[in-house]
Amino acid sequence: MYRDRTDAGEQLVQDLRGYAHSKEAVVWGLPRGGVPVARAIAAGLDLPLDVFVVRKIGVPWHKEVAMGAIAEGGFKLLNRDYIDEIGVSNEELEDALRTEVTELRRREKIFRRGRLRDTAHDKVVILVDDGLATGATMKVALAAIRTEHPKKVVVAVPVSPPDAAKEIQSLADDFICPNVTPYFWGVGGAYESFPQLTDEQVVWALDERRPVTV
Repeated sequence: MYRDRTDAGEQLVQDLRGYAHSKEAVVWGLPRGGVPVARAIAAGLDLPLDVFVVRKIGVPWHKEVAMGAIAEGGFKLLNRDYIDEIGVSNEELEDALRTEVTELRRREKIFRRGRLRDTAHDKVVILVDDGLATGATMKVALAAIRTEHPKKVVVAVPVSPPDAAKEIQSLADDFICPNVTPYFWGVGGAYESFPQLTDEQVVWALDERRPVTV
């Protein structure tokens, strides 16, 4: 169990010491929950912190179940076989995409405050979330970042079920997850404190780089 997301990030630092103080490494958190984990990692390794915005595309009648995901820069990844299997119509899919693209752009605007994200080109990108469930958003983030030709992509997450861990490990150059458990009941089950985060908390964590319990 982790006390909270900050504690999870501080524990992940122990497995990422080899990247400390590197001039080519950066830490990017997936919003919202991955940002405070990433902030703790960036502080512990003395690395720059930023956000990489992704959104899950949920099944229309079951929003928590992913049928795909999108990432900043217009990148999208759809599970076409699953979409066909469960009978999502083209109209339903387009409606879901429009909704999530709008939300992704809103978050980019709020989290970045008009500034541009540095390119991943020739960098070691440490990509962080507060845990994997299906791995859909991490998968689209990895695919999108690969288009910028990074030197290396490291995925660091505090908890994951075995199937998602295996898939993401096959896609990343390095995979750090101290808690790969078959007894997985959701990401929040690995935390004593796991509140929903606001946009303001994410912005604060990105801007201040100071201790915060979230």
